[in-house]
Amino acid sequence: MTRVALIDDHESVRLGLAAACSRATTKQVVFSGGNVAEYLDWRGTTGEGPADVIVLDLTLGDGTTVTENVRRLTADGSSVLIHSVADRPVAVREALAAGAAGIVSKSAPIGDVMAAIRDIGRGLPLNNVEWASAVEGDSAFADAQLSAREREVLRLYAAGLPLKAVADRLGIAYSTAKENLSRIRVKYVDVGRPAHTKIDLLRRAEEDGLLRSAPDADG
Repeated sequence: MTRVALIDDHESVRLGLAAACSRATTKQVVFSGGNVAEYLDWRGTTGEGPADVIVLDLTLGDGTTVTENVRRLTADGSSVLIHSVADRPVAVREALAAGAAGIVSKSAPIGDVMAAIRDIGRGLPLNNVEWASAVEGDSAFADAQLSAREREVLRLYAAGLPLKAVADRLGIAYSTAKENLSRIRVKYVDVGRPAHTKIDLLRRAEEDGLLRSAPDADG
């Protein structure tokens, strides 16, 4: 059972999502509210553990920023799915850089939203076009300026190859591939797009056009 929290300052949106979740036997809505502070207060008052997936509106009406909200929620132990019209590339970029697992458009069919919650709850990366298109359309998106070799290492590694296989494929030493991977992580951190985990690296590779689709979950 995936424990879901809904944070959106439009009650009608929350009611619609809650109804859809109630029809799915694998999802349980444990919280519904208008802002992150309410959710964290609920956590503290009830002693409930963090939700597995939090469906979060990109922009709330309480003056908080998307970076602040995503970081607070991920630090609390939840994965964050941004549910938004996705029409502001800068905010989309900020959400992803802050650690959001992905974004699904409010114009998407409810089945797509439920599928996104399911996949994130299972620890799988999202492969949807809404946030990728928004990021690609943002000329201000920070370029990590990877070298040609670093781009190849990232492309193969994010596609699911073990680092040893990446080294063999490129005809370089394992230690060299490892050094390239370390430099890649540093470069992404330097431009505000951290990539601490392999899933993070997959997201960065997709954002930068190195991958066109997600690898198999066991890759």
